[in-house]
Amino acid sequence: MLKINCMIIGVLMLACAGAGSALAEDKVLTMSTTTSTESSGLLDVLLPEFKKDTGISVKVLAKGTGAALKDGMDGNVDVVFVHAKAKEAEFVEKGFGTQRYAVMHNDFVLIGPPADPAGVKGAKDSIEAFAKIAGAKAMFISRGDDSGTHTKEQSIWGKTGLKLVESSQKIISEGKETEVVAKKPENSDEWYYSIGQGMGKTITFADEKNAYTLADRGTYIAYKWGKTPAVDLDILSEGDASLANPYGVIPVNPKKFPHVKYDLAQQFADWLISPRGQQVIADFKVEGKQLFFPDAVK
Repeated sequence: MLKINCMIIGVLMLACAGAGSALAEDKVLTMSTTTSTESSGLLDVLLPEFKKDTGISVKVLAKGTGAALKDGMDGNVDVVFVHAKAKEAEFVEKGFGTQRYAVMHNDFVLIGPPADPAGVKGAKDSIEAFAKIAGAKAMFISRGDDSGTHTKEQSIWGKTGLKLVESSQKIISEGKETEVVAKKPENSDEWYYSIGQGMGKTITFADEKNAYTLADRGTYIAYKWGKTPAVDLDILSEGDASLANPYGVIPVNPKKFPHVKYDLAQQFADWLISPRGQQVIADFKVEGKQLFFPDAVK
């Protein structure tokens, strides 16, 4: 009888442990996001605070915005946190996401070597600066990864009036091969390099090559003042309205993908735009410099 009772107790303990594990697993949210939120260091501060308040852990898949949205379109994640507003709107319009919530913004900056061989620093805006780089055939590094930054870069090249040609390359993200089709200035093979990498690696590569690149300000600050050794690149063009860089969070639509953890995704979105989440974003600084600015302050 004693053995039977011990066996019953053992089974109950295992059942409770299993239930606890299942409960813990249920409190894990999978998010696809752009590399800039990760490379800047923001997620290292933001996600522990979210878990402290809600008990929810977040599994992060960091990649370009295009690939992050593709994760949502395939139902592979519960929420996306990205920065390409037009693509985000299309994602929601097609029913892949429930709603876009404006979370924060920073801006894009054109960075390059202090010597500035293309004479970019005197340009009145980013369009003129890009045209000067092309005219000087100065080395330019493109992320080339269908990210929000890459999308913005493509937009600027399109406004320069230069003749552009289509090119494609295959990149590896999360072990999967993806083809990225983009445009670049004609006859630019000697100075324009598309590397298919995230923001941090692109900044580092541009620094090694004394080249220009377009970066989000947050990641640039993190690599200029938050790392040792720091990159030597300077901001050479900034401030025009076309360089605004808003970020949004979108829960994946449970009507299209019933398996997603929509309740957790909505809780994450609500927390990000709450006074508490917005304050964490506003307080995140590197060497006293604010990287992101809240967009949902009540």
